[in-house]
Amino acid sequence: MKNPFPLSKVYCLMETGPVVLVTTAEEGRMNVMPMSWHMMMDFEPPLIGCVISNRNFSYGVLQRTGECVINIPTRELAEKVLGCGNVSGRSVDKFQQFGLTAVHASEVGAPLIEECYASLECVVVDAQMTEKYDMFVLEVRQAWVDPRHQRPQTIHHQGWGSFMVAGETIEFPSGKR
Repeated sequence: MKNPFPLSKVYCLMETGPVVLVTTAEEGRMNVMPMSWHMMMDFEPPLIGCVISNRNFSYGVLQRTGECVINIPTRELAEKVLGCGNVSGRSVDKFQQFGLTAVHASEVGAPLIEECYASLECVVVDAQMTEKYDMFVLEVRQAWVDPRHQRPQTIHHQGWGSFMVAGETIEFPSGKR
C-alpha cells in the first residue's frame, strides 16, 4: 500500500535530468547557477527548455544577453554545486569562491567550466514563456565533452542538499542508435 506524499515535494520525484551549472556573463561579470529544471525539446538543432526563477540573478542576465552555457558536472563537483546554489551571484564571485575555472567559449560570451565533463553553448531562441513560467527555450550552438569521462556519474537533485548519483548503464542488444 502506498502512503500519501507531500505535494510540495513532488518535484523530488520528477527531476528530469542531471543538475547542471548555468553560466552567464554580462559586462565582464561572470556567474554560475545550479539548475535542475530542464528538458530536451528537439534533436537538431538541439533545443533545451529550462526554468530559471525571475528571483535569480542569472534570470536577468540571460534575459538581457540571450546566451549562456549549460555545464554538466559529475559527482566529484557535488559539494561545489551545492555551494553555488546556496549563495547569490549578486554578491559573490562563485568562480573564485568555489575554485571553478572559466574557459572562453567559441559561440557565446558566457564561459565554459573546465571542471565539468560537458558544456553546451546556448542562445535563447524563445522567451515567450518567461513572464508566466520563467521558462527559456535555448538552442545549443556548440557542444564540448571531456573524453576522459567515458561513463560520467552525473548528480540528480532530490531536494534540500540531497543528490542521487547516476552512472550505471543498461544496454540491450536490440536497442537502436
